Amino acid sequence: MKALVAQALTGTDGLAYTDVDDPVPGDAVIVDVGAAGVCFPDLLLLRGEYQLRLEPPFIPGMEVAGTVRSAPSSSGFVAGQRVSAFTMLGGYAERVTVAPAGVVPTPDGVDDISAAALLGNYYTMYFALQRRAALRAGETVLVLGSAGGIGVAGIQIAKALGARVVALVHRPEALDFVSGIGADVVLPLTEGWKQAVLDATEGRGVDVVVDPVGGDAFDDAIRVLAPEGRLLVIGFAAGQGIPTVKVNRLLLRNVSVVGVGWGEFLRRSPGAQAEVGAGLAELVAAGLRPPAPVTYPLADGAVALQELADGKVKGKLVLVP
Repeated sequence: MKALVAQALTGTDGLAYTDVDDPVPGDAVIVDVGAAGVCFPDLLLLRGEYQLRLEPPFIPGMEVAGTVRSAPSSSGFVAGQRVSAFTMLGGYAERVTVAPAGVVPTPDGVDDISAAALLGNYYTMYFALQRRAALRAGETVLVLGSAGGIGVAGIQIAKALGARVVALVHRPEALDFVSGIGADVVLPLTEGWKQAVLDATEGRGVDVVVDPVGGDAFDDAIRVLAPEGRLLVIGFAAGQGIPTVKVNRLLLRNVSVVGVGWGEFLRRSPGAQAEVGAGLAELVAAGLRPPAPVTYPLADGAVALQELADGKVKGKLVLVP
């Protein structure tokens, strides 16, 4: 079968589209991949910068949707069933093996490309907003990096949970895109964005900040939190190092900085996938759909991931074998 293989930890230059051995049936579910989602940790893995450092060669890809080729009888899945799966590795291929606990049925009416888009980012943001932030209907959520995959998922899930959403956009060309996915207020990330957010909330500030960016925006994001506000630390896409906070600011203002590590939580609590998946499925049944992802053939995966690295992708990137 064909796969996109990391042959060196040199970023996208280290990827090669090549032949690899087919998966061997065993205790895992084998899935014929219809679509493979791309997420920012994939880029970090390719640079050797992720918390899990792998020695090449390996096949990246943490999110797939497709059809069961074979499955153990005890898994609850059968050949021909449409499924979505967190693979952690191996997704950039025509077929992949997945532990049964990592597989969920694909919702009716959702094709493989959309199903792949609903995995990492949407599971992360449902976990972040519903569980880690305990978001309540009527609260206001500020989303940083709102044109990226996490940002889009954050906007849509916050709205689906009944929140008002203020979105910050770093790329001027993405303003219309973000406006079209449901944010109530869309603001450019300019020098005066802090005051613009306060003006948009009548000086009160926001209840929750979704921060997949880190960097210079982190300090100002804390300053726009309302009393009892929560800042969700999801990632550091800005690449400016990991920000720090003086904890007396948290105490005096009664605000919280909350870590969101969905992958690590899932590793330690395998049952969380079914729990979060059930909650997300309710939102999908009520009409939640991701915007059409940006798609590339798997053979052009190196080009696609470089586009993501260069900040040229709006929303979710998906590879199609």
